[in-house]
Amino acid sequence: MKLELKTENENFSKLFLNFFSVVFFTALMIILCNAALKLGIISKYYEINYNCKLLSLDRSKSNFKKLSRLSKLKNKQLIWEFCREVVK
Repeated sequence: MKLELKTENENFSKLFLNFFSVVFFTALMIILCNAALKLGIISKYYEINYNCKLLSLDRSKSNFKKLSRLSKLKNKQLIWEFCREVVK
């Protein structure tokens, strides 16, 4: 007859491993979400910069619409002033 005893150490190590895996994946998700948000901000900045430079060359209505959507400005004069500040 064989006698086996289960100890509490196995349960503790599994619990410890599960806890750290949850913490690791949560931290990883937070870091990746933060990076995605930062890349979105950087992308928007470069898009505004590009469209302002494009507006200085070609004063078309579509360029004003794109900049109006990106900068939330509706007046053409305000968009011009905004672009002067951005392009500096």
